[in-house]
Amino acid sequence: MRKLMKKLLSILILSILLLNTGYSLVLAHHANEKYCFDCMYKYKIGDKKNDTYKFEIDLQNNDLSKKVDKQLKDKKTGLVSYILFENNKILVDQNRKSKYRGGYYPSHSVGKSLVSLVTGYALCDGYINHSVFDRIDYPTVADTLYEDQKLINLLNMTAGDDGIIGDRLYGKDNPIRGKGPNTNTIPIKKVMKRYFKDKQHLGLEPGLNYNYSALTTNVVMNYVIYKTGDDWEELLHKVFVEDAKVEKRVYFGKTLNKNKVGNRKSGEYGRYSFYAQRYDYLRIAKLILDHWKNNTCVGKYIKTIYENRVDRQYDEYSKLRGNHRVAQTYGGQFLFDPIDIDRPILMMDGAYGQQVVIDFDKNRIITAHSTDRHYDYYNLIYLQLEPGVFDKPVKKN
Repeated sequence: MRKLMKKLLSILILSILLLNTGYSLVLAHHANEKYCFDCMYKYKIGDKKNDTYKFEIDLQNNDLSKKVDKQLKDKKTGLVSYILFENNKILVDQNRKSKYRGGYYPSHSVGKSLVSLVTGYALCDGYINHSVFDRIDYPTVADTLYEDQKLINLLNMTAGDDGIIGDRLYGKDNPIRGKGPNTNTIPIKKVMKRYFKDKQHLGLEPGLNYNYSALTTNVVMNYVIYKTGDDWEELLHKVFVEDAKVEKRVYFGKTLNKNKVGNRKSGEYGRYSFYAQRYDYLRIAKLILDHWKNNTCVGKYIKTIYENRVDRQYDEYSKLRGNHRVAQTYGGQFLFDPIDIDRPILMMDGAYGQQVVIDFDKNRIITAHSTDRHYDYYNLIYLQLEPGVFDKPVKKN
């Protein structure tokens, strides 16, 4: 009884301290995000070891490599992996052990961009027999504001779903009206039935406002699942195993939680959350670079969404803490146009500092993975893109 009273007293004191110091569970969760690799069902892509692409390595001992090394040794930065790849050679390659056990790093919103890559393949392989400018034919979203949407609006986050979900009005990308539930965890059919049926009046005119939303990506992903049918996992195999030549198995998440829901094998349960080894993220980025340079069908898809990118209507570019803060435009689930750089650079950004940058003209790729966004993004990533001279000083926080 005495032990129980002590435990309750400790909990009470901790609660008071949290309230009085202004902390919240949300902020604490930001600093120590739960690694959720084992808590969700996943689409397994490839074998445990595949026929892979081997990188040429020419490691440099320079100012950049020294800065990376210093950042990795200071665990407060959160940085766990950094790779610089240029002209088909790895020039900087450093990492440290982290909570991402087994070497599987989460993508967070980088996975949104990979959904777009798969969508490009689905278009090129004829599963979707129209262009990005045509309207989707998707029964799951019938009688919702997503019905008959142009695919480009979904890809560009301009679906007009601002009134129900998204960052523009609510400051968060995945909960309904900024409060909950998290739509990443609910199968798409249930989300549509519960929150979107007969609520078209809550939608704004599509194609006007950029509204960053996790649900919009999941609509695209599950639309591709619907269109590919029994070939969905075969398409994933083609993208990541046959073409990207990943070495280890990679995974897309499902909306089903292992602890609460049974694992249904069929259906539209796509969730953009993606897991891969550090070198396999680089292989996937190289695949995108090669498609662009070789002007393949998928390369033309990426160029089309680049040419039709939209203004992000964002005003905090001076806070250079990640690609999401640097990119001025958005197209097809990718970030583009980093400030003060006038050439095509494709960028991906995920929570807690996951970064992928592809500089097409320089044949350069940078990948960074972290457990929190406290590393020196400005020097490790942004300055490596060789920006010009700013008219005003740039904050480096």
